[in-house]
Amino acid sequence: MSRLILPLLALAAPLSAATPPQPGERIALVGNGLGERLLDHPWFETELQLRHPDKKLLVRNFCRPGNTAGFRPHPSRNSQWAFPGADKFHPQHKTHAGRGHHPTPDEWLTTFGADTILGFFGYNESFDGEAGLDHFRGEIDAFIPHTQAQQYNGKSAPRPILVSPTAYEDLSDKRDLPDGSAENERLAAYTTAMKEVAAARGIEFIDLFSETVRLYPTFDGDFTRNGFLPTDAGYRLLGPALANLAFGESKRVSKADPDKLADAIRDKNWFWFQDYRMFNGVHVDGRRYKPFGPANYPAETEKVRAMTEARDEYIHAAINGRRFDLRAADAKTPELPEIQTNYRPSNKNGTAEYVEPSQAVDALAVPEGYKIELFASEFDFPNLANPVQLSFDDKGRLWVATMPSYPHYRPGDERPDDKILIYEDTNGDGRADKEIIFADGLHVP
Repeated sequence: MSRLILPLLALAAPLSAATPPQPGERIALVGNGLGERLLDHPWFETELQLRHPDKKLLVRNFCRPGNTAGFRPHPSRNSQWAFPGADKFHPQHKTHAGRGHHPTPDEWLTTFGADTILGFFGYNESFDGEAGLDHFRGEIDAFIPHTQAQQYNGKSAPRPILVSPTAYEDLSDKRDLPDGSAENERLAAYTTAMKEVAAARGIEFIDLFSETVRLYPTFDGDFTRNGFLPTDAGYRLLGPALANLAFGESKRVSKADPDKLADAIRDKNWFWFQDYRMFNGVHVDGRRYKPFGPANYPAETEKVRAMTEARDEYIHAAINGRRFDLRAADAKTPELPEIQTNYRPSNKNGTAEYVEPSQAVDALAVPEGYKIELFASEFDFPNLANPVQLSFDDKGRLWVATMPSYPHYRPGDERPDDKILIYEDTNGDGRADKEIIFADGLHVP
């Protein structure tokens, strides 16, 4: 581990210039995929919490794949721009079909009360090559003063820190991937542009690109899964390095188990995700919000935020060796109101009566020369209930995606367990007799 972390300490300004986190500091991550995957590989927050157990730090991840400093499209938001004037840096993006009242990036950061903002930029933009460098430089240069002009926490300007992309790792001898030479030429140019803008604006900059170029040849194993996104082992090393560079090098104080703490942070991140990126958001704050959204989602948002905050409390208790009853805390979160069904059988909604498979087959009308035969049903395979997509493969097996969680997770329910299933006829009688759970624990597959 020291092969990576120790060299990374020299990436930004001298460590003496890094500002340790303040009590109650709220740290926001914005940008694209490198930052987003810290949701599932939360070694940056794990390290910070272990080092500063008394400070009750809060971390929220606002990253999304494809985001740039100014381009933040969302299907339930009327505008795809993060700040006024950002559109001029992306003239290729002229069409946006979003409609709804999903909060803007600034509104999200204000709701959170962000004090420090780590901006992960440069990878998506690098695909524009040399022709896009001036626009990228201008976009980053406009993002910084816009951010510094805000008071997300209600009292002071946030502290922005720019984070470069990592280098592209050459995995071409193992997988059908490029060797990274062209990719790294572009990434180097965009990293340099970020560094120059940060220096001119007098803000901190973390150069992960230059260091990973040097480190990949010495790393034992694959640092990334696809050339760009780190593996969990990669994030285990990047996390402490980012903590060093953003907040100064310090030792762990808490005796909490890092892996168990990371699991608790993943759990918190999952609930945060249900707020910030609630699935089927078209009903939450998009074009299908009315007529049923106003009755459902304000209360669900309030509850899921309370459940996320309960997990913050659990994390703070765990790093200080205290017990915290998370189940009891969840039980104290606001109850959801009863929602009246819009099912009205008298006005052609159909019927909710389920019949035996044989009755269903008999009730189906088919063209002359065709017949219907039962292959599988939820009477024989309970997992088959709530199917949303199915297809036979060339071996005669039926693949089914089920979605009991539709339209998405409801705060307070059990975690989603949607599945992809395979049904096979092993004895040749024309009916499935074998079920394979190909994937489970899914959410709206």
